[in-house]
Amino acid sequence: MTVCGYCTGQCRGADMVPLLTEELQWLWDALAAAGDRRGDPDLTTGHLDVTAPTTSVERAAAVGLLGGTPLRAGQRRRVDLPALTDRLHVRGSALTPGAVAAHALCRRLATRRAVRHVLEQRVEQIRSVLERQITDLPAAVRDRFPLATAWERLRTTGWITRLAAQADPATLIAHAVAIVGRLPEPDTRVDRRTLVTNRPHALDDGTPLAGLVLALAGLSGGRARTSWHSLGVDCDDLTGGLHMLGIHPRGWALPPDVVVTVPPRELRRCSWPVPPHVGMTVFVTENPSIVSAAAARAAQSGAGIRLVGTSGTPSSLEIDAIAALPGAGWSVAVRADFDVAGLAHVRRILSACPRAKPWRMGAADYMTSLARDESAVDEDEPMGHVTERDTPWDPLLARVMVETGKPAYEEALLAELLDDMTWTRRRPRSLRRSL
Repeated sequence: MTVCGYCTGQCRGADMVPLLTEELQWLWDALAAAGDRRGDPDLTTGHLDVTAPTTSVERAAAVGLLGGTPLRAGQRRRVDLPALTDRLHVRGSALTPGAVAAHALCRRLATRRAVRHVLEQRVEQIRSVLERQITDLPAAVRDRFPLATAWERLRTTGWITRLAAQADPATLIAHAVAIVGRLPEPDTRVDRRTLVTNRPHALDDGTPLAGLVLALAGLSGGRARTSWHSLGVDCDDLTGGLHMLGIHPRGWALPPDVVVTVPPRELRRCSWPVPPHVGMTVFVTENPSIVSAAAARAAQSGAGIRLVGTSGTPSSLEIDAIAALPGAGWSVAVRADFDVAGLAHVRRILSACPRAKPWRMGAADYMTSLARDESAVDEDEPMGHVTERDTPWDPLLARVMVETGKPAYEEALLAELLDDMTWTRRRPRSLRRSL
């Protein structure tokens, strides 16, 4: 027996051809909307109001179904659904208004409410599983990750919806909560690869399990390595780190034009050498392209450039390493792109290293960059939301960026940056002006 894709069999043996006309489509559209809204696929009880169409042909086609009284254009007419059902039985003994409307629209009615009901049930099951799993945690862990806080974190980060779409959300929740229970105590650390027995890659970046653990801990949306670090969890300590030119951990010996990446493992335990001249500056940049250009300048001219590249968002460990430079006697000058992320990088480094200075990060520098950088005037490239709190070293910078609404990038100032970094035993006059 063939199952109808639009109704539950009410159409069997019915003659709906006279009902499924173009002139009656307006009526079935109104009935379908009511069925979806009510969650009622049959529409055999109660009543609803419809608005008569403007064309006389469409109004006339519905007169017989709606009780025989002529309709005026724009008139509101109350439809008695039991009476309409009786009139449809002339065409099929089991026909309902909802069944005819479903065939007119070529889809089932009231599925949205059913889907929403299923989703609500699934969400409640997820909450129940999460509550049960957290209740089983030791009291000290529950104090760190209370249920109400955890649930709100999942809700605001979209994780409730993501869990509802999982084939087995209960298992994923159980694994994530178990890992939360194994997070290290304050002032102790563990390797991320050891948190899941015999599965060293279970918490690799991008996996649902890793994302859920960080969401439960309230650390969604940030840089994963930084978030894990704040929980006392070390990712592999050999990838990432800082690109360095002319400045290396104490005891290292490298040619002055060689760029080396100092990994997190070494940053955690290294100390910095004393500068050969009082007041020498270590420059900090965001983009690897600036580091490459500086290395080429150093190789060509023999200039003693000291440069640190964060290659994007710096981790807390990397910021701490930069913040330790003044303690060894170095001056620090920091800059990044003129966009929301770049401003955040500079702000975090300046906060951790109060003796550091912004480097060509003023309003005038931004306008110069904007004028030179063709990509910065791309209408399709938004800058993001900026306020004066984002540029405490120069509130005018934020106002100008808001007015233009465009990002600008470090490479636009490359010539000036290279001149600033070129060490000639005295700090260049251009640099003194820019800091």
